[in-house]
Amino acid sequence: MPFELSVDLTTLAILALVAFIAGFIDAIAGGGGLLTTPALLTAGLPPHLVLGTNKLSSTFGSATASFTFYRRKLFHPRQWTHAIVGTLVGALTGAIVAHYLPAEWLNKMLPVIVFACGLYLLFGGTPKAPLDSDAPIKKKWQSSQGFSLGFYDGVAGPGTGAFWTVSSLLLYPIDLVKASGVARSMNFVSNIAALSVFVFSGQVDWIIGLCMGLSVMVGAFFGARTAISGGAKFIRPVFITVVLGLTVRLAWQHWFSVA
Repeated sequence: MPFELSVDLTTLAILALVAFIAGFIDAIAGGGGLLTTPALLTAGLPPHLVLGTNKLSSTFGSATASFTFYRRKLFHPRQWTHAIVGTLVGALTGAIVAHYLPAEWLNKMLPVIVFACGLYLLFGGTPKAPLDSDAPIKKKWQSSQGFSLGFYDGVAGPGTGAFWTVSSLLLYPIDLVKASGVARSMNFVSNIAALSVFVFSGQVDWIIGLCMGLSVMVGAFFGARTAISGGAKFIRPVFITVVLGLTVRLAWQHWFSVA
């Protein structure tokens, strides 16, 4: 029965609330998957199903946020064609690799990835954008950047948006808002590509994914508007606190608890 509810209604409501917060945060700074991935794992879903379900919900948010940035003329697809193709190929490859990884590996790997991403965001900081934000966008690094981050998003995903934002600030003469637009748009490309693989392999919980997806979409709408208006700084300490709290619980659950 493909549409049987796999969690109780209270858990589903909590997941939807987490998804709203994740969508809001992801549209501003990236890293919303650092909330939804451990939330789905702690809800008891198997790791492959977590990846596919999370990809479904995050596709809603990245689509909403990327369209908002595009409509405000903060992302121009023709400038990023190499990155789009690289991201598409990388995400498809990563999702196929993730499908064949043993579940035990994913159980151990995902908490480590989420925790490492949380530590990076805690201590890494955000580089400042170059002054000339109107300079032309070079395509030299776009393919390799797109493939590597797309591959990571296909295999795991948490923190991909944040990594896109930071790497784009380092590689191109754009400001933080435009870098966020690039990150949201590339997230949508990798999400839809990886999702197609998970759907084909039957690794998606549709009820949870759609409920979370709608919540992510609403959060992303408000988050993107907040990011564009420039009010993002207050999110970072709250975000890091929640992420580290969830990942500590997740690490305890998968590494130290007695079966």
